[in-house]
Amino acid sequence: MIKTNSLLAKLAKKFPKRFAKQYHDYVGLMVGRLPEYVKTIYLALDFEPCLFDEAMTIKPDLIITHHPFVYGSRAKIRKTDPQKYAFIEQVANAGLVVYSLHTNFDRGQDGMNDALAQALGLENIQPLQKEPMARGGKLPHPMSIQQFSEYAKTKLHASYGLLLPYGKQVVETAAIIGGGGAPEYKIAQEEGYDVYISGDMRHHIRRAIINDGYNYLDLPHEIESIFVPQMEKILLSFDKDLIIKKAPLQQEALVI
Repeated sequence: MIKTNSLLAKLAKKFPKRFAKQYHDYVGLMVGRLPEYVKTIYLALDFEPCLFDEAMTIKPDLIITHHPFVYGSRAKIRKTDPQKYAFIEQVANAGLVVYSLHTNFDRGQDGMNDALAQALGLENIQPLQKEPMARGGKLPHPMSIQQFSEYAKTKLHASYGLLLPYGKQVVETAAIIGGGGAPEYKIAQEEGYDVYISGDMRHHIRRAIINDGYNYLDLPHEIESIFVPQMEKILLSFDKDLIIKKAPLQQEALVI
């Protein structure tokens, strides 16, 4: 058991709110009133209706998610997404407490992109100079771009990917941003990385990458499920006696 204020202070030191993308991101307490002490924590990439019954069975002191549970103001959600608003009200009325760490976790040391880079086995991992959220490093050994795509898909537990193999045909370095960081490919290219990995690539970004003659691997947003084991590791380093419950891995789209 740990004092809630102490736990959140430790998280804030590693992943300060100032790291969050200020123009669109929402981090911190989403729903509920923080308890004085925390013993049991439930971790999820997203807290969704399919997890509600399990959470009510566990009755955690705190639910921690990566993606913001409440994205924007409740007033806006009430107008634009009544189904989401109803779920927010259900969670609040059930006495559950939800806290989210999003792009502050992505950027911070030992956060999302460090975890993804480590899972890829990159060496000499470091933030990109013009995009401190991204991480880059050297591959364990040179690979063809096709070999690398299969390697990355396996290491990051993705069931599918979309490869644009228009740069070097043998790659030795890679950069990555989990989630929807496709537009930042140009920074990785300019800083000399042979291939860039992210997700949620739009058509005009795909055409730009092809026309720039670069390697890009688009993997599903759900590779960010690495948040759950990574946050578990961090929390247990704060207090080894915490009880950590983990939501099932997020489902991906099916390849047809």
